[in-house]
Amino acid sequence: MSVEAGSAPAGSVPANLSRRRAVAPALGLFLLAPLVGEFLLGNATIDQLGLLPLLAPMYGGGALLVREVARRAGRGWPTILTLAVAYGLLEEGILDQLLFNPSYSGLDLLAAYVPVLGIGAQTTVTVLAMHAVWSIAVPIALVEALAGRSRTARTARTARTAPWLGRTGLAVTTVVFVLGSALVFWLHQVEERFMATVPQLAGTSAVIVVLVAAALLVPLLPRSPETVPTRTAARPVRWSPGPRLVGVVTFAATSLFFLLPDALPAWVGVGADLALAAVTAGLLLFWSRRSRWADNHRLAAAGGALLTYVWLGFTQEPLMGSPGVVQRVGNVVLGLGALTLLTAAARTTAGREGTR
Repeated sequence: MSVEAGSAPAGSVPANLSRRRAVAPALGLFLLAPLVGEFLLGNATIDQLGLLPLLAPMYGGGALLVREVARRAGRGWPTILTLAVAYGLLEEGILDQLLFNPSYSGLDLLAAYVPVLGIGAQTTVTVLAMHAVWSIAVPIALVEALAGRSRTARTARTARTAPWLGRTGLAVTTVVFVLGSALVFWLHQVEERFMATVPQLAGTSAVIVVLVAAALLVPLLPRSPETVPTRTAARPVRWSPGPRLVGVVTFAATSLFFLLPDALPAWVGVGADLALAAVTAGLLLFWSRRSRWADNHRLAAAGGALLTYVWLGFTQEPLMGSPGVVQRVGNVVLGLGALTLLTAAARTTAGREGTR
């Protein structure tokens, strides 16, 4: 994933991106976000796919809105990830209130407890990363890669970074997201019978506003001199990682993100995860400013994270559905589905360079 500027400007779907080609990736993202965020993770077993129409409005609607806001503003992955963290806070702090509920679904979520905030730091770091990376960013990266099917880098970039929704589609998606979010809030109130305090809700709302403002108002990073065209003598091209290395790094980093807290004391695990996230993000940012960074690198970064969810799903106790045989069959089916989707996206981006 990379720093990008110059996406299509705000407005309707560009003329060179047909309505049919725009609707297909939008619908794909709408469905893929909950499939990755809940089913591939193992929170819900495959026999609960009937819940997809209930989960997609919040998950899929949220992912679509994050992408559309970022792309319409002409921004790239730093904005997408910041908005994705804001989405995670909305879901876990306002809607289902997992961050503040000491016994959510009968689980102990207060490791590394912060009394003044009423949250477990370990749970907070974990669930916000899960939403930002896997519920939002990974599905966006996969669908954008598939949407960029083209023989040329320029038209592929248009399909990948242009808005997919017109004004009507954006309005409909917003309404669907609000209704889906309200449904999730109501269902959790009925089931959990827990309400966070007014200061907790107000503080969470304030942080969400700050994140959204930061995502849209912080100036874009200047382009790396290596990527700026010049008429003078050719600039030396610095080393760039191959896509396989990028994928291995993100797979290793995201796997360690889930393994370290279980092997370390609570606060040490929190610190280790934060340090790991910072180093990984910094490395990807550094690499993405190389001239050879292209769509296949971006996909590899998302693919490494996706593969972490494939193995992680086998370790989870489902919150919705049937444990045992049904659970394992679902793990295999969904894992193979993830690999198939990743392979298709990789074939789409193979050999395509220069699409920053």
